[in-house]
Amino acid sequence: MSGSLVRIATYNIHKGVQGVGPVRRLEIHNIGHAVEQLDADIICLQEVRKLHRREEKHFTRWPQLPQAEFLAPEGYASIYQTNATTKHGEHGNALLSRWPILHNAHEDVSDHRFEQRGLLHAHVVVHDHPIHVVVLHLGLIASSRARQILKVLAFIEREIPKGEPVVVAGDLNDFGAKLRPAMKAAGFLDFIGAGQFTFPSRLPLAQLDFVYARGLRPTGVEVPRGPIWGRMSDHLPLIAEFHL
Repeated sequence: MSGSLVRIATYNIHKGVQGVGPVRRLEIHNIGHAVEQLDADIICLQEVRKLHRREEKHFTRWPQLPQAEFLAPEGYASIYQTNATTKHGEHGNALLSRWPILHNAHEDVSDHRFEQRGLLHAHVVVHDHPIHVVVLHLGLIASSRARQILKVLAFIEREIPKGEPVVVAGDLNDFGAKLRPAMKAAGFLDFIGAGQFTFPSRLPLAQLDFVYARGLRPTGVEVPRGPIWGRMSDHLPLIAEFHL
């Protein structure tokens, strides 16, 4: 891999389970193999379980480790921050990195009481360059997303030193890329190309997952496709490449 190239992936893993009711199936083991195949420097994950007592009893092969640790390829560091707590457990955002993680933090960006949302901020050193990564899973309502992205940008301005590269990645639930103008106004760009649809995974019709950066130059993007990828989650992963 080039010393100036950075591969950053984002993937909503749907809590490692697909299907509903008694026919639901455990996909977390397949997702573990898939994450390794992404060959990304940094992997941003959403809908990651820390624990779920009911699913742990239902599935005989439920991992003993929290999902973020379980999914980390050999040699990668993992961090996790909870966004939502439920009756049976909790889930949130995670980041896996083949490069050292110096620091991580969490901030609640919920817009209303019906959706618990948060950001995960990680300070990573890639090829001896500091990069800040903000992992997001935004809300389902367009007006909420618009307010949430303003909270995220305010967090970046407040917490991240000016001049240091910043990546914002995740499931933005942004049908039609309506948040792109606000991101561009704040200096964040993503690579715009064909074939970037990530949802629904079996027949992708929309791009809901994005990787934006400021202080890095976007050079390419890819979305893995095929029946295997369509089975593991309701989203496909998106892998973006940047030059330092």
